[in-house]
Amino acid sequence: MMWLGPSARGRDNNFNLIRMAAATAVLVSHAWPIVYGPGTVEPLEGETGHSLGTFAVYIFFALSGFFISASFAGSNSVAKFLLARGLRLFPGLAASLVLVALIMGPLVSDLPVTSYLAHRETWTFLLRNLTLWHAQFTLPGVFESNPYPAVEGSIWTLIQEVLCYALVFLAGVTGLLRRRAWMSAALVAYFVLWLAQATFPIALHPKLVQLHELSLPFVLGMTFWLWRDRIPLTWIGVALLAVLAFATAATPVGFPVMVLSLTYATFWLGLVPGGGLRRYNQLGDYSYGMYVYAFPLQGLLVFVLGPITPWAHIALAVPLTLILAVLSWRFVEAPALALRRKADAASAPHVSLPDGTEGTKIRRTVFPGATD
Repeated sequence: MMWLGPSARGRDNNFNLIRMAAATAVLVSHAWPIVYGPGTVEPLEGETGHSLGTFAVYIFFALSGFFISASFAGSNSVAKFLLARGLRLFPGLAASLVLVALIMGPLVSDLPVTSYLAHRETWTFLLRNLTLWHAQFTLPGVFESNPYPAVEGSIWTLIQEVLCYALVFLAGVTGLLRRRAWMSAALVAYFVLWLAQATFPIALHPKLVQLHELSLPFVLGMTFWLWRDRIPLTWIGVALLAVLAFATAATPVGFPVMVLSLTYATFWLGLVPGGGLRRYNQLGDYSYGMYVYAFPLQGLLVFVLGPITPWAHIALAVPLTLILAVLSWRFVEAPALALRRKADAASAPHVSLPDGTEGTKIRRTVFPGATD
């Protein structure tokens, strides 16, 4: 029988492919509202109550909960953990925001270029979105005649991701991640509070409402990491949880059971199927670039081409966004991650090697596949 813990070590898995599929699913899901306007229900949402993009975001958060927990546990300092998170998140985001605001924006804005560049909202777009606080989704004069008059639409999840990182940080610095019993008690308390809010909701700030929803798959990912050596990965488990999710869909526990089923299936797909699927790892991790570039490029397609069907829109948007994602990985994200590795090597203690030369000893993360 395959167990989650031993199987998740290393990089020989399908998680890069899953992240890429999830990022593409977000693009596909957004095609309907971008083409037809806000509030348009895409096909899967009409059948399940959840859009394809929503399912994809749950997958992202579940994987992050697992691998970010592994990353903290494998870090030999809090500073290195924070540096790793920052270098993974912000360089790619900054490059995309600059491209959208300072290259695409002046070309398509209804305002003259000088007026656009002098407009306060051009610069608050960069500042607010880069700091992830109070995201701004529009630019002056850009896409205002589009059915969906926004430039950004996906990056709102990034602040939620950072807030979830804070859960791992708090658990790590307090020592809970090293104490399974105490961490389990904290997780039980979280799930009780989550169910209480879901059953007897109190008024919360919209960002906290979003956090309540998205923290569930993230914390389930943390739970899977904590109990990784006790979780078997079987197709029977996938099937039973899927049946349970279907049976409880109309009950108060329907949502958490669905997220649990999706999380388990994600780890099964990430670790069990092998063969040719693993060749995808020879490529880069293009999922983040796919995620941050898709929405503005999709808006640009509507601006340039006018009315178009969602499927035709998807057929054009996927390859064009992929090109930007590949460039982002090659020239922004991968070099940023290389800086982290150089910092690790520079700070690693020197040791004497068997041949008498000097080398460095670098503590590796328990799960080297944690690149989120």
